[in-house]
Amino acid sequence: MKTLMKAAQITKYSKKIHAQINEIPIPEVADNEVLVRVKAAAVNPLEMLIITGSVKLIQDYEFPLTLGNELAGVVEKVGKNVKGFNKGDEIYTRLPLRKIGAFAEYAAIDADAIAPMPKNLSYAEAAAAALTGLTAYQGLHEELEAQPGNSVFIPGGSGSFGQMAVPLAKAMGLKVIVSGNSQMRERTLAIGADQYLDYAQESYVDLLENVDYVMDTLGAGEFDNELTIIKPGGRLLSLRTGPNKRFAEDNNFPWWKQQLFSVAGAKFDHKAKKQGVEYRFIFVRSDGAQLREITKIIEKNNIVLLLHQKQFTIGEINEALELTANGRPKGKVIINL
Repeated sequence: MKTLMKAAQITKYSKKIHAQINEIPIPEVADNEVLVRVKAAAVNPLEMLIITGSVKLIQDYEFPLTLGNELAGVVEKVGKNVKGFNKGDEIYTRLPLRKIGAFAEYAAIDADAIAPMPKNLSYAEAAAAALTGLTAYQGLHEELEAQPGNSVFIPGGSGSFGQMAVPLAKAMGLKVIVSGNSQMRERTLAIGADQYLDYAQESYVDLLENVDYVMDTLGAGEFDNELTIIKPGGRLLSLRTGPNKRFAEDNNFPWWKQQLFSVAGAKFDHKAKKQGVEYRFIFVRSDGAQLREITKIIEKNNIVLLLHQKQFTIGEINEALELTANGRPKGKVIINL
């Protein structure tokens, strides 16, 4: 008789943002996996893209699908080929794209995707750090290939992404400029931003020029404005605007998908090229080794991401999804297990 656990699942893609709580068997671990008892999981805008099928060309899922992309928890069981992790270890992770499932009491996770939890963080805080940390890390190191002494602008950087990206960028020797709301000015300057623009009072288009890199968190609506401030030879990386030909090639997608993404991103590639700028899109992947690097920076700078004051139970998953989709959460939304 298999022991059961609670999991928040969907049975098909749907425009309706809704998950159901099902009782399913606790997963078996493969030789390269660990079984983790989930303590906390974070809810991301990515959840909405998965539920609605918006990213199915990047990653298509089988149903029923347990939702959730990042978690922190305790190792309960270790597969026979796993080295370096033991029962009782506290870990955090951005789950592998092909096998998500953080909104559950247990998860079987490839050991290459996990890292020991930062010592200065609670489970909830660690759960909130993995995905944004890896997005910032992969964005700066792999997509922008950012060089010390260069400048990076993060529009809309007062949210959780900026809270991770700013200290990571500083650690790489970059000049960091952020725009965001007035409440987050002091906190963002304190974690290393060199310049902070209050978007309600100051227009970055009028104030900035010849920036080397832009890390866009706002999406297609800001694309043209962002291009105007980047120096020729610079790069614009977006977390929101959408995939292009380069993204499809870098991910070794099949030929038909490469054609599709080339067409979808052509408008953005064309505009960027006209300004002598390279456009990049990122869809963050799991990477335990990179998480270990991020842990060092989190511990050294004592980075603690803001969490929304109300934390949810798995039974309140739809309230948490609704808040993330349409509310204005003050910090990361957390499911406490």
